[in-house]
Amino acid sequence: MDENLPVAVIGAGPIGLAAAAQLLERGLEPVIFEAGPTAGAAIEQWRHIRLFSPWRFNLDAAGVRLLEPTGWEPPRLTALPYGGELIDHYLAPLAATPEISSRLQTGARVLVVTRQGMDKTHTRSRDTTPFIVRVEYFSGEVRDHVVAAVIDASGTWSTRNPLGTSGLPAIGELKATRRISSPLPDVVGRDRASFAGRRVLVVGAGHSAANTLINLAELAKEEPETRILWAVRGASADKVYGGGDADGLPARGQLGSRLRRLVEAGKIELHRSFGISSLTDSEGGVTVISGDGRAVVTDVVVPCTGFRPDLEMLRELRLNLDPAVEAPMELGPLIDPEFHSCGTVQPHGAKLLAHPDKDFYIVGMKSYGRAPTFLMATGYEQVRSVAAALAGDHVAADTVHLELPETGVCSSDAGTSCDVPATLSLTEVVEEAGGCCGTPEPVLIGIPTGLAHGRSSEYGRP
Repeated sequence: MDENLPVAVIGAGPIGLAAAAQLLERGLEPVIFEAGPTAGAAIEQWRHIRLFSPWRFNLDAAGVRLLEPTGWEPPRLTALPYGGELIDHYLAPLAATPEISSRLQTGARVLVVTRQGMDKTHTRSRDTTPFIVRVEYFSGEVRDHVVAAVIDASGTWSTRNPLGTSGLPAIGELKATRRISSPLPDVVGRDRASFAGRRVLVVGAGHSAANTLINLAELAKEEPETRILWAVRGASADKVYGGGDADGLPARGQLGSRLRRLVEAGKIELHRSFGISSLTDSEGGVTVISGDGRAVVTDVVVPCTGFRPDLEMLRELRLNLDPAVEAPMELGPLIDPEFHSCGTVQPHGAKLLAHPDKDFYIVGMKSYGRAPTFLMATGYEQVRSVAAALAGDHVAADTVHLELPETGVCSSDAGTSCDVPATLSLTEVVEEAGGCCGTPEPVLIGIPTGLAHGRSSEYGRP
């Protein structure tokens, strides 16, 4: 790698900022491109969600080392932060440190990554040719940056799975976008006006759906005209209800039990085996039709359908992706959600994350493709290993240490699989936390986190 050129880090979320901190400790120069207006812009959209893991698992070691000289005071390590608190008390101060702020470009959306002077068909001298990162700024300016290496930590938040079956948008879905909300709306807070007194259809069978449905039920107590509909593709909602008191993760069991009671009490209208085939928007609402011809009419659709990686900007790179989950080829079988949970994924670093284009890495949730089993602790160890590899310390890069609890809960969870449901008290969660979303064994390199920042495709793929 040409050490005279910077390393591009795409995304200024927790993993992106951790990558930059790790590179700085290795004496490498990062340049960070964040599409949003601030660091943690994606988390800002779900700041109302409380995380399932306490603060001590949500702080990266390299990031903390940058913060300590600034007089930053760590939060109470046993407290459970909301997404907004994760930004306000950690990500924003980290982004404001001189080391990060001088290298962070916000409002900078990466359009494409390629090799300088060659497309993906050219091989000669490819490994020694710098990368070009083309960036579009809020001002409309488009600029090419020459960099030595690229770490893509852009996540998957911007590309949700479609409402339709077969991995495709339902017919009419794109025309009905005005009726489709964000995946994790704050229905009792800032987004309340869009849901109060309206017909709301929640689509999905994971914890994103469960949390939204329960919050809608709270809204309906104050706004009784609110009608709550719920569509799941399966013949049963038992997967969402979980095991109740016998659930391996008690907090999840409590969430599922409450949701079941709401359905049984008629507060939520459940539509089973409802694979969406089409949507028709009109002034009177949007008509959502299933594959067998059933129809429901609603005002708002909440798409709790999971997420997938945006690979369009990487089309000129040589990638080696697993055909099923769209993760790096060697990593794919290790994270297949049909066989692995968060805790049974083997530790992995630069070697498994590498692609045919040398010095290019996808890390964080995006590295898991469509698999929902990602833990932030995994991402921190990924970027520690990648930074070591780029610095030429292959022993450190190959020595990956990560111990996680074995649990199956994340194989069917959604974006909030490791977030605390608003219906649980802080005390209940602290006392009963467990599994991948609770208190994992220590990460031997770096400070671990129990936040499952992944987004499952519970309505699209298992």
